[in-house]
Amino acid sequence: MSKLRVAAFSVSLDGYGAGVDQSLENPLGVGGMRLHEWFFGTTTFQAMTGAEGVEANVDDGYAKRSFENVGAWILGRNMFGPVRGPWPDDAWKGWWGDNPPYHVPVFVLTHHARPSLEMAGGTVFHFVTAGIHEALARAREAAGSRDVRVGGGVATVRQYLQAGLIDEMHLAISPTLLGRGEALLAGINLTAQGFRCVEHVGTTKALHVVLAKG
Repeated sequence: MSKLRVAAFSVSLDGYGAGVDQSLENPLGVGGMRLHEWFFGTTTFQAMTGAEGVEANVDDGYAKRSFENVGAWILGRNMFGPVRGPWPDDAWKGWWGDNPPYHVPVFVLTHHARPSLEMAGGTVFHFVTAGIHEALARAREAAGSRDVRVGGGVATVRQYLQAGLIDEMHLAISPTLLGRGEALLAGINLTAQGFRCVEHVGTTKALHVVLAKG
């Protein structure tokens, strides 16, 4: 059965999924890149970026799983880029260059309309102005029997959690402290939503936790 899921979402020990002051130089906010060190050392990241000196390991297994059976993505606008307010033009085409790693339709939540953007490798960005339910309906239609992945950022994941729509979450808890930033789970009662921990595996770079309903 198709799921709405969060996967390979990195969180600090003090509960932050991103740092403050996102910018072109700090796409994940100040200090946010530290949360993803477990991911940077995987063959999955190598395939996406051409990086060298990485290895197949437990972290890589979770990284690979995060892309399996995904038929569409949902992203918040900040996950697409640092531009704020009305789009000044169509020059910005995302953080990943001409061939983003999604390779399926991606639905970007925004308050400002923009034509769909077709990229290399099968990625097509669609800009949704009607809210999270509209984005989910369109993503489910595009995904068919496959899953829809909520890629972030923190505010987007929280909106879907608060609406009770997430079926499964894989969190990679990084052994680092940010001190401040965007709190992922503050004020959200996962137990009341029926979540339980179904899997947890520790490595030197992350504690991988899978939460699912049921």
